[in-house]
Amino acid sequence: MSKHIKDLTIEKLMDKIKTYITDEKELSIIEEAYKFAYEKHFDQKRLTGEPYIIHPLNVAYILTRTNADYETLSAALLHDVVEDCNVSIQEIEEKFGHNIAILVDGVTKINKLNLSGTTEALINNQRKILVGLSEDVRVIIIKLADRLNNMQTLFVHSEKKQKSTARETLDILTPIADRLGIGSIKQDLEELCLRYLKPDEYYDIVEKLNATKAERDNSVAKMIESVSELLNKHDIKHEIFGRSKSIYSIYKKLEKGKRFSDIYDLLALRILVDTEQDCYQALGIIHSKFRPKPKRFKDYIAMPKTNMYQSLHTTVFGVDGQLYEIQIRTYEMDKVAEYGIASHWSYKEKGSVKAVMQNEMEQKLQFFRAIMDLKREQENPEEFVNTVKKEVFQNTIYVFTPLGDVIELPNGSTPIDFAYKVHTNVGDKATGAIVNSHMVPLDYKLKSDDIVKIITNNNSAGPSREWLNFVQTTHAKNKIKNFFNKANKEENHKKGEEILTKELRRQKISNDEFFDDEKFKKLLSDLKCNSLNELYGNLGSGKLSIDTVMNNYLKKEVNKEEKIIEKASKGSQKQNMSNSLVSIAGIPDIKVNLASCCNPVPGDRIVGYITKGYGITVHRMVCPNVASLDERLIEVKWNTESSKLPTNILVRTNGLNNALIDIISKAANNDIPVRQFSSHRSKEDEAIEMTVLVNNKEQLMKLINDIKMIPEVTEAERLIK
Repeated sequence: MSKHIKDLTIEKLMDKIKTYITDEKELSIIEEAYKFAYEKHFDQKRLTGEPYIIHPLNVAYILTRTNADYETLSAALLHDVVEDCNVSIQEIEEKFGHNIAILVDGVTKINKLNLSGTTEALINNQRKILVGLSEDVRVIIIKLADRLNNMQTLFVHSEKKQKSTARETLDILTPIADRLGIGSIKQDLEELCLRYLKPDEYYDIVEKLNATKAERDNSVAKMIESVSELLNKHDIKHEIFGRSKSIYSIYKKLEKGKRFSDIYDLLALRILVDTEQDCYQALGIIHSKFRPKPKRFKDYIAMPKTNMYQSLHTTVFGVDGQLYEIQIRTYEMDKVAEYGIASHWSYKEKGSVKAVMQNEMEQKLQFFRAIMDLKREQENPEEFVNTVKKEVFQNTIYVFTPLGDVIELPNGSTPIDFAYKVHTNVGDKATGAIVNSHMVPLDYKLKSDDIVKIITNNNSAGPSREWLNFVQTTHAKNKIKNFFNKANKEENHKKGEEILTKELRRQKISNDEFFDDEKFKKLLSDLKCNSLNELYGNLGSGKLSIDTVMNNYLKKEVNKEEKIIEKASKGSQKQNMSNSLVSIAGIPDIKVNLASCCNPVPGDRIVGYITKGYGITVHRMVCPNVASLDERLIEVKWNTESSKLPTNILVRTNGLNNALIDIISKAANNDIPVRQFSSHRSKEDEAIEMTVLVNNKEQLMKLINDIKMIPEVTEAERLIK
């Protein structure tokens, strides 16, 4: 594990940097960044008692382990001056350029975030750091180095602070280091977190490792000698090292119930060779002498992990009959294993380091594509963070396409989640699934290493609403919902077009006349529609009545007050109970009834119909009983939503089970009384008509949506008689 260096100087740092950066201009910018930071942090002390400048020096020194570029190192040295020294980002940009300023600004913003907690503010902070990953990945690499140095000096804080910082690091930052593939920083962070969260377990493992160190070192030395001799005999150029096992990984295995003596890879070797072909040759040569342990071989070269890790893993019975875990990889693979996305600092021939790293990130890490997809789908902050924790950071499985491509999914995912991950069209047209050469149901729970083939049908009507009951990924849920939203939009468009065509035919108005360019543009403007398609959609959904459209087109002037006075004189009575819910502007004492054909409830778009002797009857605007009326309609509006009103719904089920109990239960859960119901069964299905009492449309629509989630229900809608 790397240590915090108390006496680190700029000279030591520059010596390390010069081992891989040789450009004099870049080196001078790094030195200027140090001088600026030293001046701004002068006289500031850390809680350890050290000069503050030791912290940014250590952060930069940690980043040299990843061969960080000069912009990242400069930003590391400057990363606290904005927050702690009243320096503006504009000043950083003037002195060091736009790119360095952007990095410093990004780290400054992240440093202001509390990455733990569940309140909306904290959740928003988590969202910012996660989405920030997709903007410039170097920001988060600096943050990881910053946190590592802070963890190295965490002993100066209270036990409560130590544990909260360690928990936050383990929950949020180490998974990010893992996904970025930066194994060297990830391992250090995990071990430091374990030291503060579970000190007894940590020091127990350290003690056991120390007690067996001499014996293990002796065994490993013998095995290295034997394997090296074998590879030399077959002319395989190589380097071979003993490999210390991560304390945190030992802890995780002990936590699962393993005994210390049963952890195979306490004795471990790493072999580095020149080419991929050499990896496989070396593996065969080793297996020819040392018997491999069954089910302990992993080929991460042919099937890399999503964080780009590649290596061959095998466990063999070695010298003295002891088990050894051996990793075989090329030098390039080893670089990627240690530094992951940060191994792509070499950018001279490819363009800017940011562009190269972002391109690598988006191409190779499904994790980041998932983050960006979630960002585009605009979930609310709480849903976003919960989804990221569930789908991105925890319980991941890896399944394969028939061509061997790896697809990463959250645990519990189904073939439908897989299908939508591959492509939206594959999901929409899915009709079946084959897993490991066997047909499986679409709600089958996939497991790691499954090979999945989706059966599609181009003539498929699209996804089923029932899929929403079992899909796991937010991505799949949103795609399914989008399909039905689009289908409803198309249906409303078609319905609206039919309504308008029928009315034009009835009034003997030709299309050429109605769609006259200037007059039609004026009509759209008056109706607040941006296009003909929007007009059709609003007509089909009931947002606009055909009478409103035609009145605007023909400019009919209807003296509604005269009609009301006339009707009121014929049938004026004291207002009934419904009148307390609905009002007509300027007319206080007029009888109001709610139409029993469409049963409007607060929240519905409504219109009044003047009846002979019965005052005003209120209908839903989409009610067909008023669709063709004009002269006797009047504008009305809701006053309150306090009373429960009756309305009718129609539910269709597949008839396989008695769904009525579940339907009534859903109503009870929503505090909605069922006044009456009737059931009609046919060969195809069962239809249930219900009258329910609701406060408003929102409550009614929630009930309908809840009923649609019942497996036996095929359709649920409001009923107009």
